[in-house]
Amino acid sequence: MRGHGEAVSFMKSFNVPMLVTGGGGYTKHNVARCWTYETALLVDQQVSEVLPETHYHEYFSPDYCLNVAAHRVGEDSNKKDHVEKMKIEVLENLRHLAHAPGVQFQEVAPDSMLPDYELPDVTGQPGDAGPAGSFMERIGKFAHEHGIIKPAEFYANDRDHWGD
Repeated sequence: MRGHGEAVSFMKSFNVPMLVTGGGGYTKHNVARCWTYETALLVDQQVSEVLPETHYHEYFSPDYCLNVAAHRVGEDSNKKDHVEKMKIEVLENLRHLAHAPGVQFQEVAPDSMLPDYELPDVTGQPGDAGPAGSFMERIGKFAHEHGIIKPAEFYANDRDHWGD
């Protein structure tokens, strides 16, 4: 548990907002201990090592303390040659998986380097009379030709994809 706490303290040392959530793998006897200890670290409070008596006091036997001594659950009975064989098999299987294509990163130009387009200050719909309709017609045509607006994004009537 102290190792868990060290990890929390290390992340907290960066002084950035954190959302700390559980990761599973706990036993019901230790989850309350772990969260009590880590919450205390997060809020810079000291908590007693001796646990107060509650309805669940028996869960914390035999020592009834906040910290749990580390112990091995069982002996590792895996043979080295078996582990090596499994590792080779897993790596060979991974070698046959299709990988995601790589894309080279590139720096994005800051807004100050982007061209400033002078667009007319008009409102309207395609087909309207005058400059507003003409402008909206051109924008719509450009958007469809360049894949910005896809025909499948619109419906023939006023219903949206939820059926309202």
